[in-house]
Amino acid sequence: MFVSVILAHPHGGSFNHAIALTAVAALEECGHAVAFHDLYAENFDPLLPYGEIPRDAPLPPSIAAHCAEIAAADGLVVVYPDWWGMPPAILKGWIDRVLRPGVAYRFLEGDAGEGVPVGLLKAEAALVFNTSNTPQERELEVFGDPLERLWKDCTCTFCGIPVVHRRMFSVVVTSTDGQRKAWLDEVRRLTLDAFPPDSV
Repeated sequence: MFVSVILAHPHGGSFNHAIALTAVAALEECGHAVAFHDLYAENFDPLLPYGEIPRDAPLPPSIAAHCAEIAAADGLVVVYPDWWGMPPAILKGWIDRVLRPGVAYRFLEGDAGEGVPVGLLKAEAALVFNTSNTPQERELEVFGDPLERLWKDCTCTFCGIPVVHRRMFSVVVTSTDGQRKAWLDEVRRLTLDAFPPDSV
């Protein structure tokens, strides 16, 4: 199995980095091939130029490589902090530029603007890890957990990924070393559950 891991956090020593590296280690332990992208470390350009919007537009080599990778991936892991109920801009830009028509989805023939998608990604599952400094009860009561809708309804299902698991870890800013260790143990377990070893 080939799994793409996407990390979007600007600080190299963040708990998000620890989550991503834990997931990568668990995937490799299972014998999976892993492509790991730290978008900030790679200086990924999130700006979608007008010229890239058409389905058959020529793409910069780096974007074309990301597109080829996500099209080939059997699984997807995404790690990032909850900022204003949204992903960081660099990750939104990755979605805009990489999950593009002809790569991640197409629309039904004869579509008259209804926007009925046909997902093209072959990934069997997506695993999304978020961090937050808002208590879960307040997140649900006040904000309604927009990230759940973003990934399950507006992104992964749209692009053909049938199974989406998401886990929010909070409150990170006041968490203890013991709590973080327990969370990383959970990351490992969830990753192994979502992407078990390939059968021989």
